[in-house]
Amino acid sequence: MRAADLDILFVPGLDGSGPDHWQTRWEEKLSTGARVEQDDWSRLALSPWRERLVERVAGATRPVVLVAHSAGVAAVAHAAPHLPAGVVKGAFLVSPPSRRVLRDLNACAADFADVPDIALPFPALLVASRTDPYASFAEAEAYARAWGAELADAGDSGHINAESGHGPWPEGLMRFAGFLKQLG
Repeated sequence: MRAADLDILFVPGLDGSGPDHWQTRWEEKLSTGARVEQDDWSRLALSPWRERLVERVAGATRPVVLVAHSAGVAAVAHAAPHLPAGVVKGAFLVSPPSRRVLRDLNACAADFADVPDIALPFPALLVASRTDPYASFAEAEAYARAWGAELADAGDSGHINAESGHGPWPEGLMRFAGFLKQLG
């Protein structure tokens, strides 16, 4: 699939993705990219985050590919069973946080932290670092198995965000292009 033929929906994590984050940079570069906005980026709340994602997918005019980071990955897992059938063609999932980390973020995140262990109804690539402070590689492997996602080992990459030196993240963009190509 070509990016020009898709609605590419970026799903940031807690506090959104700042101007130096690879998601923001990619969104600015990809003409069909758009952010799934939340009313409150500083508070994880399952129902509004899931509903906003479902609304955006339902309103898409082309096939959708989701690009999620951190808590946004958990939001995709929660929303997947509620998404319109056949609209999402794939999900590029980066640096999912552990359930423990999600619980510790704030008291409102308890239901958000109960990340489903069910197969996603679309192809997914999960990119995980071996040195992510928010989830062990073993936890990422467990998510990938449960979701039926392919796992990509990003090595020693921290949380794969601007703070870990992944501002533009060109290697990730190349991996994303390869993922789109696999989708057909």
